Amino acid sequence: MIKYTLRCDANHEFEGWFRASDDFDAQAADGRLSCPVCGSSEVRKAIMAPAVARTARPAANDAARAEKLAKIREAIRDAAGRARAYVEKNFDYVGPSFPEEARRIHYGETPERRIYGEASGEEARALADEGVEIAPLPAAPKTDRAAGPAMPAPDADADDGEPENLN
Repeated sequence: MIKYTLRCDANHEFEGWFRASDDFDAQAADGRLSCPVCGSSEVRKAIMAPAVARTARPAANDAARAEKLAKIREAIRDAAGRARAYVEKNFDYVGPSFPEEARRIHYGETPERRIYGEASGEEARALADEGVEIAPLPAAPKTDRAAGPAMPAPDADADDGEPENLN
């Protein structure tokens, strides 16, 4: 369907819808078009702006967006690295005994202290269900001299049975 802005010889403007451009021409030639205001059959197309479909954003915007995303990823990597470095410097590493040690501290069986270590996803959920406050520790960045530090895997929270670093 095509929508035209139409104008009669008395300058009344109105819209008309046609299946194709030829339909307008045929109806106008046969006198089948009339102005809804004055009834004039002298109807022509008015000047109108074409409806143009928007194209994809220019490549310059894509490049700017990619650069912005790269900066955001780098900032996240840096923040995660600083968080991990802080924990490693200021907390006691208890390794795979983290779930048991966290419970002992939570239930007052051993003096309170800041710890970090490993726990499976199932162990982490069990600790959280018991009310033991834990938080995942960002993965240690892998370094590649050409590419810089790697981001932790996006599915780090998935329960794949592998140990997670927790503090």
